[in-house]
Amino acid sequence: MDQLKAMEVFIAIADAGGFSGAARNLGLSAPSVTRVLGDLEKELGVLLFHRTTRAVSLTDPGRSFLEDARRIISSYKDARDAIHGTHGEPKGCLRLTAPVIFGQHYIVPLLTEFLDRYPGVTVKATFVDRITNIVEEGFDIAIRIGPLADSSLFAVRVGSVRRVVCACASYFKKYGIPQSPADLTDHNIISANSISLTNDWRFSDNTTVKVSPRFRVNSIPAAISAAKSGWGLTRVLSYQIGPELGSGGLQTVLGEFEPEPLPIHIVHPEGRSASAKVRTFVELARDRIRANPYLNP
Repeated sequence: MDQLKAMEVFIAIADAGGFSGAARNLGLSAPSVTRVLGDLEKELGVLLFHRTTRAVSLTDPGRSFLEDARRIISSYKDARDAIHGTHGEPKGCLRLTAPVIFGQHYIVPLLTEFLDRYPGVTVKATFVDRITNIVEEGFDIAIRIGPLADSSLFAVRVGSVRRVVCACASYFKKYGIPQSPADLTDHNIISANSISLTNDWRFSDNTTVKVSPRFRVNSIPAAISAAKSGWGLTRVLSYQIGPELGSGGLQTVLGEFEPEPLPIHIVHPEGRSASAKVRTFVELARDRIRANPYLNP
């Protein structure tokens, strides 16, 4: 049995959610797909899918094997491209993850530029506000904001972001501009739970102010929208309001009291030479992000 082909069939079934969809995507017959999977399960000695008359779903061993199979296929394709002399030309699917707002504001334009430059590339971008496991979840590249905990990843520092307090001009005209963190206790506070898990806002020199938010939301865009309406102050990461500054309606205050900036890194798995698609995108993103004044003040 061709193990690589079998793994590709297995991945296709998992992605399509069934045998017929996998067969169409692979250009094979449904009986062929069923036979290849059966041979693979026989060799492994486990069932990879639960089967019903309507659908198939991964078993626990199947979910574990899927991560390994994706990694093996990706490594094989990179090695094949290198041998065939195509290592210098980006090809294949680039899988990338980044925080939601960062991805929408700053990564999407880079990805569309990347796609226009390299017709042989496709992109699958996943924007989530959590730390993903790059290897286990099958990503080629991740954008990380904050200190890096995983030393097994190759990282390129490309910028930094700040924790900023902001509101619109109409609010400051009505209520005044806070001159120190202690003044925040006298202001209307909008709290975004995904940024501020507590009411303690930390500033430089370990100064902490306990604020009393009257308005709590569970998303950053909602907090920004409320601040733009003129109701109150909120605290976000500087990149999240880059397009909103100046003519966009918001301005920051208490800049001299901000804590240390948080680094921005582009990370990808270490241990093998980066493929052309990874290397080329990292170079493009590095140059564009470093040139962005919102990300490198």
